[in-house]
Amino acid sequence: MKRILLFLATNLAIMLVLSVSASLLGVNHYLTARGLNLGTLLAFAGLMGFGGAFISLWLSKPMAKWSTGARVITQPATPGERWLIDTVAAQAQRAGIAMPEVAIYEGAPNAFATGATKNASLVAVSTGLLDSMARDEIEAVLAHEVSHIANGDMVTLTLIQGVVNTFVVFLARVVAYLVDQFLRRDDDENAGPGLAYGITSLVCELLFGVLASLIVMYFSRQREFRADCGAANLLGTPRPMMAALRRLDSLAHGVESLPRNMAASGIASGKVASLFASHPSCEERIAALQGA
Repeated sequence: MKRILLFLATNLAIMLVLSVSASLLGVNHYLTARGLNLGTLLAFAGLMGFGGAFISLWLSKPMAKWSTGARVITQPATPGERWLIDTVAAQAQRAGIAMPEVAIYEGAPNAFATGATKNASLVAVSTGLLDSMARDEIEAVLAHEVSHIANGDMVTLTLIQGVVNTFVVFLARVVAYLVDQFLRRDDDENAGPGLAYGITSLVCELLFGVLASLIVMYFSRQREFRADCGAANLLGTPRPMMAALRRLDSLAHGVESLPRNMAASGIASGKVASLFASHPSCEERIAALQGA
């Protein structure tokens, strides 16, 4: 319940900030007495699309900590924590990035990386992963997450999300305006938008949003393949990464241990339809590593 309330509160706050920004900039007045101002609408759509995506990116690290209850290791209290810190530090140096924060959270076997920039990032692993995997497998998982950071995957996915969000907002309102004008073509007294505009806009946003998610999830799956290869390069061999994927597949937990807004950041995913999956199957990832 806490995760759901936090997710809803954050999204409502983002929408409030964007709505106020749109009003101050005047880009929310795209419907005029002369019709639809496409230039102003595109500016509005860009603000809502990219603004929401980049605010989410900026908040990604604190949100990840709050939603998972992750504890950042500041002073290692056990040999295991010291090993985690030393392993991530060595991998970050090889990858050419600043040392990420390292955290542990309670949950089923999984791990994630997040952060707004390569040099202000977070790598977190679950207690379930630490308890159920061998050290060479954990090292491979950490290398996978460090590769995500080195590849700039968080920013790349944010840009893609911003583009598709912009088109969803823009096209939904264009279609809604055309439908509204068609249904009210004989109404000369009131040139403003009618009920059909609001309903069509909402339906189109939902429909186009589903189609847009296919694009975002495709790129999310491609970045997983790249991070797997990056882990193999950091370790000098793909074998530990393949072993880690086999172990994750056998454990069959996946992103159920992560909040919904963090699912695409985890190393494993749940059993969902492939087109809407943020991660390829472990079998596909192992085959890609074998063929690399």
